[in-house]
Amino acid sequence: MAMNEAPLALVSGANKGIGFEIARGLARLGHHILLGCRELRRGEAAATTIRAEGGTADAVALDVSDDGSIAAAAELISARFARLDVLVNNAGVSLDRRMAGSPLRDIMRETFEVNVFGLACLTEAMAPLLARSTRPRIVNVSSSLGSLAVNSDPTHQFAAFKMPGYNSSKAAVNMLTVIYAARLREHGIKVNAADPGRCATDLNAHAGERTAAQGAAIAIRLATLDDDGPTGGCFDESGPVPW
Repeated sequence: MAMNEAPLALVSGANKGIGFEIARGLARLGHHILLGCRELRRGEAAATTIRAEGGTADAVALDVSDDGSIAAAAELISARFARLDVLVNNAGVSLDRRMAGSPLRDIMRETFEVNVFGLACLTEAMAPLLARSTRPRIVNVSSSLGSLAVNSDPTHQFAAFKMPGYNSSKAAVNMLTVIYAARLREHGIKVNAADPGRCATDLNAHAGERTAAQGAAIAIRLATLDDDGPTGGCFDESGPVPW
C-alpha cells in the first residue's frame, strides 16, 4: 500500500511512553504515523524506530500548548496529505506531585493548559482534515482518575489518588469527549476516551504495574473502530468506564 493510501494517524506526545506505543501499534496495522512531539529530535528518533520495524512514520513539531505550533501542524498535514484519518490526543502532564510546594493555581493552570486546552485546540484544528476521511476517529487518552464514580468510591483501588490538577483535567477530557462526539457526529467522526490503566511511564515516575504497550491497546482499538462502533464513551480494555 502506498503511503498516501495508508490510513494517516497523528499521535500527540508520541516520542515515548503510551503515545509511542500507540503510534507503534497503529504502524503495525498499516497506518502511516505522524508523531507529534515538542522536541523534533526526539520525534525523529521515535520515527526511526518505527521505520526500522517496517512501519512508516514522520515526526511533526507539535506543542499543544502553543496555538502557532498547532496551526503549523495542521497546515503541514493539509498541504502534504489533504486529510487525516486518526487523531490520538495523548499529550498530557501530571504535575500535582512534580510541582508539590508550588501555588495550586500554577499547578492547575499548567495541567489544564496541556491536558484540556491543548486537547480541545488540537481537536478543533484537525477536525476539518478528519472530515475529509472516509473513516475518521478521535481518541482522547483519559484515565479512570477522571471518573466521578471512581473518585467517589472509597473502596476503589485508586481511591487514594486524589490529585486536584490531574484528576479534574481528565474529568474535563471526558466532558470534551462527549461534546466533540456530538458536534462531529454529522461528519462521521467517532470520538472516544481511552483509559490505559496505571502504566509505568515518565508521567508517574514508572510507578505503574502495567506496561506502556498494555496501556496503548485500548487506544489502538478505539482508533480502528468499525463503522458500527461506539462514540462518545470512555473505555478500558474491559469495556465502558463509568463517568
